[in-house]
Amino acid sequence: MAYTLGFTDGTQYQSTLGKIVCVGRNYADHAKELNNPVPTEPILFIKPESSAVSLNQDIKIPSNDCHYETEIAILIGSTLASANDKEAEAAVIGIGLALDLTRRALQSKLKANSHPWELAKSFDGACPLTDFVKRDQFSSLNNISFSLHINDELKQDGCSKDMLNPVIPLIVHMSQYFTLKPGDIILTGTPKGVGELHSGDKLRFKLMDKLQLETNIL
Repeated sequence: MAYTLGFTDGTQYQSTLGKIVCVGRNYADHAKELNNPVPTEPILFIKPESSAVSLNQDIKIPSNDCHYETEIAILIGSTLASANDKEAEAAVIGIGLALDLTRRALQSKLKANSHPWELAKSFDGACPLTDFVKRDQFSSLNNISFSLHINDELKQDGCSKDMLNPVIPLIVHMSQYFTLKPGDIILTGTPKGVGELHSGDKLRFKLMDKLQLETNIL
């Protein structure tokens, strides 16, 4: 089922889903838990729109080596090219959560051969997404907390204040290299605590006091 851009108040966004731009290793503790160096500038990759599915439905995973990475998702509402901070701030119209699903063993093999990550990150269904909370419901982009429980056990507990590249500088950086358009989504990186998903797992997501959602792994 195709993912449709919508908000938690029940309204839909007029633009269709575009590209999904992701940043790797944007939390130092996550880089360290995977024995990766902490980057000095954003590591970017793109998931296609075909990777998006809704977290309002149960999630099908491709293999027993599929890992979860919970991330804040940012919905872009205007065109940005070589943007400044003010333009980037004005372009943020929604905030939600996403899973950056990763075939970890395949990713490790690709990295070992200095190959791109797309085979491990961009498969169909690799980006489950919540609906978006409208931007005006948040006082700041720099103190957004979120969490993931699996089978009632806390697995990830993050906050945007701990990002190596905060949301607005990250958007500005991206816009220097490629144009961001209405309907594009930015995944802002995952905190520590990533791990493997299994059939039958029950997932519970929370985005501050703005959004709470439960789903299952098929």
